[in-house]
Amino acid sequence: MKKILSIVLIAAMASSCAAVKKRPVEEYKNYEENLSETRHTFPSLPEPGAMATGPSAGAGAGNPVNSQLDEAVENFIRNNKAERHYSGFTILVYSGVDRERAFETRNILYSEYPDIKAFMEYQQPRYLVKVGRYINRIEAQSQYNKIKDKFPTTRIIQDRFERAESNDGDLEEPIRNNEE
Repeated sequence: MKKILSIVLIAAMASSCAAVKKRPVEEYKNYEENLSETRHTFPSLPEPGAMATGPSAGAGAGNPVNSQLDEAVENFIRNNKAERHYSGFTILVYSGVDRERAFETRNILYSEYPDIKAFMEYQQPRYLVKVGRYINRIEAQSQYNKIKDKFPTTRIIQDRFERAESNDGDLEEPIRNNEE
């Protein structure tokens, strides 16, 4: 029964393939299609030099978009300066409850990597040995690559840093390198 069914199926497929009639290429040789009615058209752009010649050209010439952007940037800067903390990244070299091991890790960092400033924190019940304060993860990557061979459990983590106050009471900008 299966053989008969498979033979019938193969015959049907073969006959359907034979029913397809190939048309010669010459039949489509003069074919044309005009799609101009369905295409979207856009007005042409002015020349780049022509855009800056008007009375409202330039950042401070009364351009409403530029003035709104300037105001938004100023608000953003003002709000950021008012924040006492900022978010960033640091390299966590050691995290554990062993106080002696934390001090040992910090001392090894001081002796083997004098250009890297390490600092310790105590968050009950664990000690943390961290390196650097960075705005983004990519900045921390070069220091991380230096110390990961000596300390395999090292990782880059998110952290919050307190801004230092300057002499005039304003908050200083965040630290952008590996020094405090």
